[in-house]
Formats: sequence, structure tokens, C-alpha cells
Amino acid sequence: MTRTITAGLDGSPASLAAADWAAHEAQLRDLPLRLVTAWEWQAPAFAPVTGLGVPVPPSDLQRASAQHLLAQAHARVGETRPGLRIDTDAIPGLPVPALLKAAEEAELLVLGSRGLSKTEGYLLGSVSHAVLASCERPVVLVRAAEHGEKEAPPKTSARELSAVPGHRDVVLGLDLYKPDDAVIDFAFDAASRRAARLRVIHGWTLPPYYYGGALMPDLNDGMVKQVRSELSDVLRPWQDRYPAVEVHAQATIGGAGRHLVDSSYDAALVVVGRRNRRSAVGAHIGPVTQALLHHAVAPVAVISHD
Repeated sequence: MTRTITAGLDGSPASLAAADWAAHEAQLRDLPLRLVTAWEWQAPAFAPVTGLGVPVPPSDLQRASAQHLLAQAHARVGETRPGLRIDTDAIPGLPVPALLKAAEEAELLVLGSRGLSKTEGYLLGSVSHAVLASCERPVVLVRAAEHGEKEAPPKTSARELSAVPGHRDVVLGLDLYKPDDAVIDFAFDAASRRAARLRVIHGWTLPPYYYGGALMPDLNDGMVKQVRSELSDVLRPWQDRYPAVEVHAQATIGGAGRHLVDSSYDAALVVVGRRNRRSAVGAHIGPVTQALLHHAVAPVAVISHD
């Protein structure tokens, strides 16, 4: 069965941005686009508890609303990408299990993210958060305002794409001491398809006995050289596999989260990993990924791995 690039819709501006980004990715990969939405509604968690309960529309109205949403999104995407195969599917059930099921048949799942502004609270969204924490397929979170603004037009060749003004890098957050092939390969592949530079960021911490480079310059220089050497060793096989991808590796002292967020402001895509956890409790999303999901401007690809 042919895999698809699947976008989950809920009618929000962020989910429509996700559909646009997914359409561009589908063309880059020469795959069909699948637009899905779950049509079983549930009362919001913040709804007041009354004796009358929260009114829920009948199922036929819910299904009709979902189909209308898909039709609008199909028309919107198809107008700008006439050659793209677009399938739609209104899935019965609640959003989280419906999206997880749809992701099983997808090359990657694309969802909208509301991010986090200076005046707003925890706004990743309960559905996106729950799906991301459990999904074993790659998931891309897209913001409404900034998605793909400098992505090349659909029919642009790789050579022409590299010359697009303001064309942006793909950024990879790399755990040097627990590197995962799926995460690295996804980032190199994304950069290759976009004819973009790949920026690799690794955050590392100083040992507890370190008291500052001014007092121990030899140790400082030695540690920096060692980290850079290890970073080069990890990336070398992938550079051999993707010789056309220009790589800029950066080892930064301290956590990688802030540096990745900063890099997202002029990036086409930020790629990070998420280690699969089998326990039933916990967020299942690490602090670096959490920081990106709430503050990053560029789309964020989260690749699960064991």
C-alpha cells in the first residue's frame, strides 16, 4: 500500500497551515496527500458542569460538518497544487485515536500547533500533545502564521530551489551520545529534498570539576576539540550518503533547547527525536522537544525512536 503524507484537520488556522505544509511535503516526496478529520465530538474539558449537560450535535450533523471541512480544505490545497493527488477521509471516533490510526498508514503525520505567545499559557493543544506522545510515526507540528513562508513554489526544481531568496536551513537537534539513525536520516533527507543546508546543533554540559576556561584554558580547548571530533565522527557516514547536503555542525555549551528555538526563526524545519516510552504515565516528550513545540517559529518534526 502506498503511504501518504497525512494532515489532521480541525478547522483551525493552524490545521489549515498544516494542510498547506503537508501538500508541499507530498510534492517533495512525490506522494499523495491525505486530509483527515475525526467527526465524533466531545464536550470540552473547560465546559461548565450543569444538570442539563453540554449539548452535542447528532451524529449525522457531526459527519456532515466534517465532510464540509474536508471539502473546503481540498479545494484550498488543490487550487494551488493542481497536480497533487488529494484524498480525504472523515474518520468516526474521537480525535486522538482517529489520528493515531491514520498515522499508521502515513509516511508522516502533520498537525497544527498554536505554539506559545508571551500572553498565552500552555497552548500546544491537548489533541496534538496526546498524539505526539504516543505516535510511532514521524509527526510535524506547524504554526499558523509562519508555516513555509519561504518554501519554494510546488514546481521548482532542486537547482532553482537552492537559489530562492531567503531559502532557509533544515536544523537538526542531535544527541551526540545517543544518536538515532532515524532522526539523522530524516534531517538529511529533508535537507536533500529542499537543496538546503543542514545545521546540526548539539548541546553539551561542562563536567562538575570545570571552573572556567580562563583558569583552565588547555582543558577547555581539549574538551571543545573532543566534542567537535565526536560530532564529526557521528555525521561522517551520513555526509557520505548525502554528499550534496552542506552540513554546518555546532556544539554549544548548555542545553540545546534555547539554541534550537533561536535557530527556528530562520529555519525551514527543525528536526528532533523523541524516545519511545512504554509506561502509561508521563508526558513522553522530553524538555528540549517541549521547548521547541511551544516556542519554535518553524515547523518542528518529531521522530520517535527506541
